[in-house]
Amino acid sequence: MLDVHSPSYNDCRDQIIAFSELVKAPEHVHTYQISAISLWNATSSGLSADEITERLSRWSKFAVPASVFSFINEQASRYGKLILLPNDEKSHSLEVSDPFIATAIASDAKLKKLIRSTSDPAVFEISTYDRGTAKLELIRRGYPVDDRIPLVKSDHIPMKLCVELRDYQKQALGSLLGDMGPGTGFGTIVMPCGSGKTVVGMGIMCALQTRTLILCPNVVAVHQWINEIRTKTDIPCEKKEIKPITVCTYQVLTYRASKDDDFVHMNAIKNGAWGLVIYDEVHMLPAPVFKITAELQAVYRTGLTATLIREDGREEDVFSLVGPKRFDIPWTDLSQAGWIADAYCIEMRVPLSEDLSLPYAVATKRDKYKIASTNPEKEKVIEALLSKHMGESILIIGQYLDQLKEVQKRFGFPMITGSTSNDKRDQLYAAFRDGTQKVLIVSKVANFAIDLPDASVAIQISGTFGSRQEEAQRLGRILRPKSRSSFFYSVITKYTVEEEFSSNRQRFLVEQGYRYETREI
Repeated sequence: MLDVHSPSYNDCRDQIIAFSELVKAPEHVHTYQISAISLWNATSSGLSADEITERLSRWSKFAVPASVFSFINEQASRYGKLILLPNDEKSHSLEVSDPFIATAIASDAKLKKLIRSTSDPAVFEISTYDRGTAKLELIRRGYPVDDRIPLVKSDHIPMKLCVELRDYQKQALGSLLGDMGPGTGFGTIVMPCGSGKTVVGMGIMCALQTRTLILCPNVVAVHQWINEIRTKTDIPCEKKEIKPITVCTYQVLTYRASKDDDFVHMNAIKNGAWGLVIYDEVHMLPAPVFKITAELQAVYRTGLTATLIREDGREEDVFSLVGPKRFDIPWTDLSQAGWIADAYCIEMRVPLSEDLSLPYAVATKRDKYKIASTNPEKEKVIEALLSKHMGESILIIGQYLDQLKEVQKRFGFPMITGSTSNDKRDQLYAAFRDGTQKVLIVSKVANFAIDLPDASVAIQISGTFGSRQEEAQRLGRILRPKSRSSFFYSVITKYTVEEEFSSNRQRFLVEQGYRYETREI
């Protein structure tokens, strides 16, 4: 736990972030976590166990328990005992210096399908195709692999970034690429919405100057990447074809005519001779794409996200296949520096409509949540907030389409849902940006990357149960830097299951440094 008011805060943070992960960043005390993966990442970057324990001892206010040092030494010692070296085009050699680990690998029935024994009990063979999957299975067993196979840049594609990176963006880029030696060039970058993750991605592209594949969560994000590349680099952009710089959605990769058919576009992507793959919003990486990610181990790769939270708990898979977290910066640090907007988070609690009390009492838990979420009493709060923030750019965000249609019927604002055509979306987003349309009603599309710099008020009237990732993404819609503060309202029905789920979402934002105020209606 790090006291942000200490005069040594910056120096201490810079030293401990090398071997720990920032997990909570409220206003006064930040919490870092030392895990096996964070230690393996540190040792892969050349930091020894002795250096880690020395830094902890130097900065710790109290004596560090011996059990912590023991954990650090034991986990750090594991890295480097399994070394993956190039063999030929079809296979790689896994050298294991610890006889106990070598025996464990040789006797593991599941690993035998991926890792073949040789005449030398300390050396195994892994096919090039199974490289990523084998690494993933080994790390799940607590055996990190020191992958020393050089990454491939592929074709040289001249490109230049036409904007100046901010200091923290340069740090993010440097944390991924390092000295371009073994163990660098892959990893995950965590930066708040509105802080310029796309610019960092383009900075990495321009540093490597190689064939690049950019994977996005939706078509809107694809359009935004293309527009950013057009305006901030000297790269010509074209659509609909495989080009040296190709931007597409995860859905393109996972498309198939039926569940029994093959994925239509997987081979085109897999055989694209990419030198760099960028996974935008990597926390949304679909499960089928993990397979192709496992096969794309020879290329530079980075995942970009505002919050590496997966509700399916597969964060470790992202670390193993895309790469470990290389860079993270607290939201509040950027807010204080003026790079993202100040935001006030307010929960508005309304009573359940009387005519819904009986249906709510006899409903299942799932139905209770929908009844509470779509409580018509929330419309009174919307009306009051629209009046309070008249003239500002406002997003009304909800989960349930029938609820959003009722809101649209009452207030008359245009609505964007998953079924809205791309042309219509673009028109409404453009009107919102230029100020001719001040209020938009949006469904779950607001969870994803939409670039609305002037949005300063978000009114959330329903959400996906206790999804922390969704809460962070929706807050991110109003964090673009601006001269005025932003307001994030979450309207819930009190004394219902919605309170329980809301507290889970709310707790995450508090841990990121945002104050949450509660108001009873």
